[in-house]
Amino acid sequence: MPSEIRDAVLIVNPVAGGGRRMKQLDEARRIFRSLGIETEIQNTAAAGDATVIARRAVAESRQLVIACGGDGTINEVVNGLACSHVPLAVLPAGTANVLAKELQLPWNLPRAAARIAQAKYRRVALGLAIPEQSSGEPRYFLSLAGAGADGALVAAVRPEIKLKAGILAYWQEGFRQLTRYDFPLFRATMAGNAIEIDASLVVVGRTKHYGGPFKITTEAGLLQPEFELAFVTTRSAWRYISYLPLLWTGKLRGTRHVQFFKTNSLRCESNSASQVQIQVDGEPAGCLPAEFRIVPDALTLAIPDPL
Repeated sequence: MPSEIRDAVLIVNPVAGGGRRMKQLDEARRIFRSLGIETEIQNTAAAGDATVIARRAVAESRQLVIACGGDGTINEVVNGLACSHVPLAVLPAGTANVLAKELQLPWNLPRAAARIAQAKYRRVALGLAIPEQSSGEPRYFLSLAGAGADGALVAAVRPEIKLKAGILAYWQEGFRQLTRYDFPLFRATMAGNAIEIDASLVVVGRTKHYGGPFKITTEAGLLQPEFELAFVTTRSAWRYISYLPLLWTGKLRGTRHVQFFKTNSLRCESNSASQVQIQVDGEPAGCLPAEFRIVPDALTLAIPDPL
């Protein structure tokens, strides 16, 4: 950690991941203190709190913001720090922890703190999702976004079930959606209008990891100024079921009805009267039509050396 950093705002979601890792937080703070970094805890109590706290840290010119929570908490912090020069570090404490997997951070908070202490600080691009105006506000994202089947899944998971069941809540809701969701198609147009695709799902990846143990956009990367997109063009629930073992084994690429592209902008519009939902870093984020754009040089991120 750079020697000039002496204080940090530690934004904590105390219920992230059911609160199971919060007992390790004091030890993580002791590790930071031993390195000369004092951490001021600021707990969140409601949706949006982490964004407000992060924006205040920017206004006060704080030296570092550490986000301790899951993907939703980190996304809120990112939206507070976007386009500023206040660095972000991450202590994983949530359900899926996509960014923590991408950064190879351990789930143990003290060990993660020790890894952060050796991290390098890099400027990275962010994604920006701009949904239909009446359905949501534009949101930056660091890891991934999506439209279609995964947007519907994320919107359907009840927060109280997620707190109790963790990642199993997504599996349970996913199987329920297979019998209820009709997989409507939408039109996706990539930068320059060069390619158009009708799809029932698009994953807009800035990271290789997707959720749980899975990787989908395996050629994406935080240091790349572009998205990797994964499209699924079938409407068949049975074919979606057939993709599960391929997803588990990392062999989805090259499968029929699954296509991959790289771009720095994407527009999606519904082909029917069906409402098509979007998600950003695992949180509901509105409906189509929507645009997804790369915003270069938008965030300073603590990135540990690879293990």
